[in-house]
Amino acid sequence: MAKDSIKCIANNKKARHDYFLEENYEAGISLHGTEVKSLRMGKCSIKEAYVKIEQGEVVIYGMHISPYEKGNIFNKDPLRPKKLLMHKKEIRKLKQKIAEKGYTLVPVQVYFKGSLVKVQISLAKGKKLYDKRDDIAKKDQRRESERNFKVKNLY
Repeated sequence: MAKDSIKCIANNKKARHDYFLEENYEAGISLHGTEVKSLRMGKCSIKEAYVKIEQGEVVIYGMHISPYEKGNIFNKDPLRPKKLLMHKKEIRKLKQKIAEKGYTLVPVQVYFKGSLVKVQISLAKGKKLYDKRDDIAKKDQRRESERNFKVKNLY
């Protein structure tokens, strides 16, 4: 298996719907053994997760990693806060950008890069209700045009 092969574990579709994603960052994640085994089985959810910077460290909250069935006493709390591993320079840069009005950090994807678990976080700005409606309208329009295109090409 190639060293930089990427296998997606969890995706946050809700983030793309609720936010304008501007910059993406890759961060390692500090985990315990049974959590990694659970991730290998694909038991992870980041739908309700959010990222905060506290005391110079990046921490992800609300990321649910289901307990490993054979983990017994070694299993950790599925919703415990997990530390993300990033360079200090990147963290300082993110902290400055979050200080601007309307910006937040959102986890977008959890994946294996080789044998390491990585989290893609994005600097995001919240969408207003009319932006969300506009996106839905564009998606429906695109879907409708694709459907019409298929029908025309059948005959």
